[in-house]
Amino acid sequence: MSDPLIQARLDKLAALREKGIDPYPARMPAVDRIASVVDRYAAIGAEEHTGETVTVAGRQMAVRGMGKASFRDLRDGTGRIQIHAATDRLGDDRFAALGDTDIGDYLAIRGEVFRTKRGELTIGADEWTLLSKSIRPLPEKWHGLKDVEIRYRHRSLDLIANDDVRDTFVKRSKILSAIRRSLDEDGFLEAENPVLQAVASGGHARPFVTHHNALDADLYLRIALELHLKRLLVGGLERVYEMGKCFRNEGVSTEHNPEFTMLEIYQAYADYEDMMRLIERLVHAGLEAIGQAPRVEFKGQSVDLTLPWKSLSMVDAVAEATGIDREAIRTEAAIERAVAEGIDPRPESPGEAIEALFGLHVEPALVDPTFVVDYPIEISPLAKRKADDDGLVERFELFVGGIELANAFTELNDPVDQRARFEDQERLRALGNEETQPIDEDFLYAIEHGMPPAGGMGVGVDRLIMLLTGAASIRDVILFPAMRRKAT
Repeated sequence: MSDPLIQARLDKLAALREKGIDPYPARMPAVDRIASVVDRYAAIGAEEHTGETVTVAGRQMAVRGMGKASFRDLRDGTGRIQIHAATDRLGDDRFAALGDTDIGDYLAIRGEVFRTKRGELTIGADEWTLLSKSIRPLPEKWHGLKDVEIRYRHRSLDLIANDDVRDTFVKRSKILSAIRRSLDEDGFLEAENPVLQAVASGGHARPFVTHHNALDADLYLRIALELHLKRLLVGGLERVYEMGKCFRNEGVSTEHNPEFTMLEIYQAYADYEDMMRLIERLVHAGLEAIGQAPRVEFKGQSVDLTLPWKSLSMVDAVAEATGIDREAIRTEAAIERAVAEGIDPRPESPGEAIEALFGLHVEPALVDPTFVVDYPIEISPLAKRKADDDGLVERFELFVGGIELANAFTELNDPVDQRARFEDQERLRALGNEETQPIDEDFLYAIEHGMPPAGGMGVGVDRLIMLLTGAASIRDVILFPAMRRKAT
């Protein structure tokens, strides 16, 4: 470390050790959380001394010197409080030693609580202890850290520097807890299924592949949670969910990260309309958990999450947007229109063309929550056919603020039909489509024993957090997003 600022701190570290002081003690005094101290003494007036002593601990964030006295800001995970240090309380030696501490060091402070003439709640330091010596100073202008590269690559600094970033991740935790609590109260069981899988199925995506040496077998990081959860339905667990990491070998954007959090839910004796009501409840549980009103600001738009949410037929929406007749849109005419509009690669079926045209013409305009329903069967290999239209399935996707938030089906539980659709997907794979689903024989074996009718849903958790917190990018709601390697 050739940086002179770092070397100066290393010199201080060495001096402490020469004096027999452990700069990283294993034990520390019992402390109060700063927020509890602030709440407890909120009512005291200016220049009022309580005569009561507390001990707090946290990171030293600022120092303002005044000769034989100084003010310091100490922050823990709950809040910030001012510290007043003076020679008449600490003595010359301990005051001087405190002066050798740096911004970024962790300290424990014991002293009386009072409020200054200017109204600042303060602790007058009678004793202090160094808990952890920081070697590397915070970045220049750390209190206004905006450099995206530093913020995402070194999230610890981002959390130190930006209160709004910490607030986002506190809200994320509260939202996820509320969702779990709501599902648990509805009688759902949380399951944990394999991340390494022999077949990457349950979604349309290119997987990450790895090799298991002992088994001498290639395995895949899961791209979805679906098929293992549906096996649990077969086993008699009638309401199950999993909230966990999935992995897709795709690009990075404001809405995509190769490692992301998915929530998948399956309920026996339910259908896709039941899933609509469920996602409405879960979103509102998340809003309530963070004290957020139903109207949120997202990507420069005002989004109204007030119930009920509207529904829209995918085929009808595309027909209206393109001017193609509703029946014609389900033929080669859809493929021709997609090619004419420059969609690449060329769709292999009318269903794929309809989906591509939907993304181009309809999806960006869906600001308020909209259930897009009844998808072409070619793009929905795991959903049950509609009783009155063999070419469509009972499926919806929820779009909010121009992005997809959830995907749900009335689940296909006919094993013969399921095998046939997997085989159709396999033919597309043979033509070079790496994102189509391979045949999962273990899943077919399970549902051949009988799977109850069910509704199922997948929710993009990171996107949901983006919506409820107003984040512009998925990187703002993932603590450690994927980053390109630094050039060496």
